[in-house]
Amino acid sequence: MRFHRTAAIVLRHFYLLRSSPARILPLFAWVAIDMVLWGFLTRYLNSIAAPSFNFVPAFLGAVLLWDFFIRVMQGVTLAFFEDVWSRNFLNFFATPLATSEYVSGLVLSSVTTSIVGLVAMILLATTVFGLSFFAYGVLVIPFLAVLFLFGIAMGVCATAIVLRFGPAAEWFIWPIPALVSPFVGVFYPLATLPSWMQAVARLLPPSYVFESLRDILARRAVSGTALAVSGCLAIVDVMLAAWIFTRIYRHAVRTGLIARYSAETIN
Repeated sequence: MRFHRTAAIVLRHFYLLRSSPARILPLFAWVAIDMVLWGFLTRYLNSIAAPSFNFVPAFLGAVLLWDFFIRVMQGVTLAFFEDVWSRNFLNFFATPLATSEYVSGLVLSSVTTSIVGLVAMILLATTVFGLSFFAYGVLVIPFLAVLFLFGIAMGVCATAIVLRFGPAAEWFIWPIPALVSPFVGVFYPLATLPSWMQAVARLLPPSYVFESLRDILARRAVSGTALAVSGCLAIVDVMLAAWIFTRIYRHAVRTGLIARYSAETIN
């Protein structure tokens, strides 16, 4: 793998962002809306609930972490969609660019955009609504790392789906975070879920993150084993996503589907 080829993919998306304010605004707009909406909701809940419980770190912190996952996933998929929408995707693979170099470029582009979104969320949540990350301690670092890896895995899988079924399949991609969120218990303990959903939740790394978050706020001991399991699951998900993307790309090349990649669909 040649790093300069990966850097070229990142540079292309940097130029796209720099030349288009319409692409830069969503990096801040949606996270700001979420922070404001949930920030005022937590203030209202604090005003009517017992003074011993603070909803800001419980709800607003969970929203911030989940939005970070969404930004990471969409950072990968949107970078891919930019190539699809501009009919530029096939041009990449008319060059010596390897699939690993291309996917690595998408991941690095996502790193940049997700960090920008995370900084915007933290500034808004801390300055306006008083969210303090000291409530979570140093465990916020593994929390973010697990969500980042899972977001990368989901983003790469999403691009593989679109690569296999064509650009029209992008409408299957946008609801993925909403479909996953009930299983990972962003706002409620996993014990409230039926047993079959709990079984699915144990396979999803974010479920361990949000359970640990609630343990911290309830002043219970956080299970190091659970965090280790979530980290291992996230790493396995990334490797599995890379394998899926590679297999689908090779299938598209071998069957000739890649040459008929259009703005509609691949059958």
